[in-house]
Amino acid sequence: MIGKLQTNKVKFAVQLFDYIHSVDSEKLAKKIADEQLKINKNIKIFIQVNIGDENQKSGINKNDINKLVHYSLDLGLDVIGLMCIPPANIDPNEYFYEMNQLNKSFGFNELSMGMSSDYIQASKNLSTYVRIGSSIFGNRP
Repeated sequence: MIGKLQTNKVKFAVQLFDYIHSVDSEKLAKKIADEQLKINKNIKIFIQVNIGDENQKSGINKNDINKLVHYSLDLGLDVIGLMCIPPANIDPNEYFYEMNQLNKSFGFNELSMGMSSDYIQASKNLSTYVRIGSSIFGNRP
């Protein structure tokens, strides 16, 4: 699952998806841990980072990543990497590079970043998951 996940929808998301790319709070992490225990399912988790420190975007502040990663791991969540959406209309390379370095600092093997407009730059910075929906389905109306 990609996109903002509300805690009241976690029960359904855990049943439907094997990956959640948008964990950005302790509250959400706890709810996912509780729900996956109920149905004995192990979801793969990406911690969403607000790498550009943008008010309009979800994601944890990069200064608070360490706390959320360790909290999530302590809950038994299978955190496999970090995820970001860099600021629009700015060269994303510096953000992708920073995310790659942050991801490496935790020893994660997976990194979710890059969309239709910047997936090549993301791949050059070792992204393992890209989101290219508009290249496949077209732009949203």
